[in-house]
Amino acid sequence: MSGHSKWSTIKHKKAAKDEKRGKAFAKLARGIEVAARDGGGDPEMNAALALAVQKAKDASMPNDNIERAIKRGTGDIEGADYQEIWYEGYAPGGVALYVQILTDNRNRAASDVRTAFSRNGGSLGEPGSVAYLFEQKGYIIAAGDEEELMLTALEAGAEDIRPSGEIFEIVCATADFAMVREALTAANIEMDTAEVTQLPSTAVTLEEDVARRVLRLVDALEDLDDVQNVYGNFDVSDEVLEAVAG
Repeated sequence: MSGHSKWSTIKHKKAAKDEKRGKAFAKLARGIEVAARDGGGDPEMNAALALAVQKAKDASMPNDNIERAIKRGTGDIEGADYQEIWYEGYAPGGVALYVQILTDNRNRAASDVRTAFSRNGGSLGEPGSVAYLFEQKGYIIAAGDEEELMLTALEAGAEDIRPSGEIFEIVCATADFAMVREALTAANIEMDTAEVTQLPSTAVTLEEDVARRVLRLVDALEDLDDVQNVYGNFDVSDEVLEAVAG
């Protein structure tokens, strides 16, 4: 299993244990609001909004919450003016972290992110210091008959399919993500993960001690209200994964 697949697994295990569903829904709502503000409130005409809504539905966010977030984004009801900012930095072990912020207070966000890095053994980098290591892609982890899965995904626009044990990692352009996902759904192919993410071009392999320190920093960042997503370029063995995520 690749480093990014394991990173996704870690995030999902953490999410499953996270009792702060209200905070998770609030972050999903922010993403919907910004997408609706920037591209309009119709998901069929706004690809970014469609992705944000699908992500919220995958997390079992109630439809009423989704509709209110869209209306706040379009200005039908009052909402905050969120701005997107990206922070770049380093975690222990030389791991690159790429942090997406949606905030209505840039000074607060900057202070909180800086504090999270400094208190957890990390350091902020200059703009452009790690962004070049990441590329936005559609990313799916799926299981099923290899021939059917590969044929379905490739015909729908997948760029790369990587077998990894009993699962397959599917990578596609962001613009093709919805089509690839829909094709797999129509073919009744089981998907464990389906998201638009930032894929790293290289990965740093971590031992258990460093992996724990990296995840401590990631946890601190993800706990901030203004942080929408944290992306990292690290890999761990199955044994270390079980130890740090268990």
